[in-house]
Order: sequence, then C-alpha cells, then structure tokens
Amino acid sequence: AAMMLRYSLGKAEQADRVETAVKKVLTQGLRTADIYEAGTTRVGTREMGDAVVKALG
Repeated sequence: AAMMLRYSLGKAEQADRVETAVKKVLTQGLRTADIYEAGTTRVGTREMGDAVVKALG
C-alpha cells in the first residue's frame, strides 16, 4: 500500500504514515506466518491488517 501511495499516487505523506504504522506493529512483535520467528507473536493476515489500521490511529 505504501509503495502504491508513494509511487503511483504521489502521496508521500500518506505512504510515510503506512510505513510508520507497519514498523510500529513489527516492533510490537506481531508477525505473519511468512516472517514469523521465535520470540514473536504469529498472527493471521487479517489480524496483522487490523493491527496496522489501529496503529494508523
């Protein structure tokens, strides 16, 4: 989503917000199955998306 906002739609500020939200969620330790590692919390894609939306505030 951030790449689409930044490069296709020219919305750099909104792209920055999405990237910041994703980083916040990853810092909280949430991971989908494809990037899961020991010591993190495995969640589904719906839960990950919900967490990113929540982080957007």
